[in-house]
Amino acid sequence: MRETRSSAAARLLPLLCCAYATAGYIFTPQELDVTPRVTVTSSGLQGCRRFQAPAVNYSTVLLEAGSERLYVGARGAVFALNASNISASAALAIEWEASPEQKNQCLLKGKDNKTECFNHIRFLQRFNSTHLYMCGTHAFGPLCAYIDEDKFVMSSQPVEGRDKCPYGPTTGYTGLIVDQQIYTASQYEFRSFPDIRRSSPSPTLRTEDAPTRWLDEAEFVGSSLVRESLDSSTGDDDKLYFFFTERSQERTSTYSQSRVAAVARVCKGDRGGQLTLQKRWTSFLKARLLCSLQEYDFHFNILRSVFVLHGRAPEDTLFYGIFGLEWKNVKASAVCRYSLSVVQEAFEGPYMEIQGARSEWKVYTGKIPDPRPGTCITDGLRARGLNTSTALPDDVLNFVRRHPLMARQVLPSYRKPILFSRTTDYTHMAALETQGLDGRIYHVLYVGTDQGWLHKAVDVGGQLHIIEELQAFKQQPINNVAISEKQMSVYLTSPSGVVQLPLSSCQRYVSCYDCIFARDPHCAWNETTCVDILPHMNRSTLIQDIQQGNRGCENTRKEAVVRRRAVRVGDDALLQCELSSNLANPLWTLNGGHLEGYGLDSGYRTGTDGLLIIEAQQSQSGLYACYAVENSIKVAVVSYNITVHQDPPLLSTVPRRVSATLQTPTESPVSEGPLPPPAPLLPHPKLLSSTNLEAMYLSLVTIFGSLCVVLTVVLIYVGFCLQVGHRGRYSLRDAAAAYRPDKRGNRKQKHHRSSSLMELKTISSHCNGNGVGNGISKRITAASTTEVFSRLSPARVTEHP
Repeated sequence: MRETRSSAAARLLPLLCCAYATAGYIFTPQELDVTPRVTVTSSGLQGCRRFQAPAVNYSTVLLEAGSERLYVGARGAVFALNASNISASAALAIEWEASPEQKNQCLLKGKDNKTECFNHIRFLQRFNSTHLYMCGTHAFGPLCAYIDEDKFVMSSQPVEGRDKCPYGPTTGYTGLIVDQQIYTASQYEFRSFPDIRRSSPSPTLRTEDAPTRWLDEAEFVGSSLVRESLDSSTGDDDKLYFFFTERSQERTSTYSQSRVAAVARVCKGDRGGQLTLQKRWTSFLKARLLCSLQEYDFHFNILRSVFVLHGRAPEDTLFYGIFGLEWKNVKASAVCRYSLSVVQEAFEGPYMEIQGARSEWKVYTGKIPDPRPGTCITDGLRARGLNTSTALPDDVLNFVRRHPLMARQVLPSYRKPILFSRTTDYTHMAALETQGLDGRIYHVLYVGTDQGWLHKAVDVGGQLHIIEELQAFKQQPINNVAISEKQMSVYLTSPSGVVQLPLSSCQRYVSCYDCIFARDPHCAWNETTCVDILPHMNRSTLIQDIQQGNRGCENTRKEAVVRRRAVRVGDDALLQCELSSNLANPLWTLNGGHLEGYGLDSGYRTGTDGLLIIEAQQSQSGLYACYAVENSIKVAVVSYNITVHQDPPLLSTVPRRVSATLQTPTESPVSEGPLPPPAPLLPHPKLLSSTNLEAMYLSLVTIFGSLCVVLTVVLIYVGFCLQVGHRGRYSLRDAAAAYRPDKRGNRKQKHHRSSSLMELKTISSHCNGNGVGNGISKRITAASTTEVFSRLSPARVTEHP
């Protein structure tokens, strides 16, 4: 039996090692992880407006440029909200619930009565200038109907919608209406193959599934029309792009995962083939989307969402994609950016073909028919008499049928993600272009998370700087994100409601450096306050630095608050210094010189609370100053004038006090004198009896034992939180109660110290990774301040009072 167990353990050990190695490998690229500069909880949001109705699952959004209305589709209802203020007045609503008979049929199919057997609005688009078009799952019996925009009522009876809408509320799906033609992509029916369809009007088209299946278990996340015919010198056609994740059939080192992300393209003018590929796309091609950390050989293979940012010309179009991992128990996300020109190059490259007895996909090296398979009809083909796709030769159409996949991968800009997070699952996003004061065009992204947070970020040279994170919802995923530049608002939907937030909150930054450090293209400093630059016609006096985030405030001064304190010899003193930025590090000076060391024997410890003076000595008197170091700039926050004086002798039974600062940074300086000693207590003779002494001893043992148990539980909980949080944290609470030097100069632990007299304003992270406290989360690395100083050379640090 022992040998069997030993052999089993020997076989299990390599598997465990691989598992630990994989876990460490997943979280290796820590230096690429981006931390939001500012964290704002729901209670601190500025200009926030909310809409909530009895309906749930607000997921579908229609917001048109210049529109005064925001259309939102939910479960059993569609709403028309005032885009300028979604909570200003009663919203227009169309209630569209599934009938009881349809719900009963849904139950007979074995579906969930709590989630699936309802009418979830999955499609909401403009059909023409007067009507909208919507489709709902209708308890696994899809229906579609027209909406009169002015009256906001259904203008027709619902019609069959199974060719336009999926059956389930969570099935991957995308759709759009182009020139009154409906294009959708989904797995429409139970056990059916996924499909890209043009369902209305005629001619209807769909993808092929034999002899080569064009789509394999595809989960669609988005689609977009690109008007490539505009000002085209070749008479090119407009194209529709569909984004999805599907099962991988290639057997290569890159695609070792079971699923891969891809983009497909079809031509808007495609009419199918005459005989071959009849009622099928003749222009369908697809290519793999690569989003990976190549230096770590780490690939994000699940496409969660996509946003298309249209440029001034078709070739300026950009695709932003949110990618995740195939492993459900690992939280990690990446955002990759692709240009339309790179996508076009992939579709103009070599094809893939199924070869060999094992039916493996390999690069096709044979002859390619003319005209090139998968291309749209152009002026060159029209000159040859090929005016529509029905006139294409059969050899071209047969080649299209067997070669839907391109060999060239679509690589992201900069060959890497522009945003990577090891602890966040991003869900949806939107982006816009804006011009900074330096004349450059910046892309500002608004990315939602699965926990209800919105990250606002700016793309600076291929690296996203997260300006702020805002808590729009509590523990709910963001289902959709939409932007209105006319209303200067971003709209977010979740299972419980809709939130409207301003595109920027410049007034949140109270100083010049705070405004510049934000690197927000919407904000600039005007010598007195941080303002939104869009309303300002004269911008000559505004200060902004998006590229570096540290220039322009050299001539501004900010006087730090000075506080006076008197501390007794042997007491601990906590000097608090709260930083508003998650990217700032505290730096302490004493009489103008840097405080270095911070070891156990140095007499000082630092943490998220501030600076702790341990068992103060008279030599530690002086002027202490706290600076926030960010972007190599040192900005004064608060100063303490500390006087350590000798205390008259006290009875040994009196516990030693810990002095702490109770003032806030906005208070005026207050001078504190020495605290008078408490009057000594004379013991009563009856209290010294053996019975009373024994009872007192047992009581003290019980109290200290209980405190030890509570302390143990707290330490275990904090240790767990530190392992799963964004950053390691160090609190001065332990430093105040754990170590002190004995008479020989050694450190020994004392559990009976009166640390309860010291107030600590520690802001620590929750176990879910979101640090919250007073509207600001402090995410400061647990590295010692000595290590922070070592990374900041004097030449790179600029002092600012």
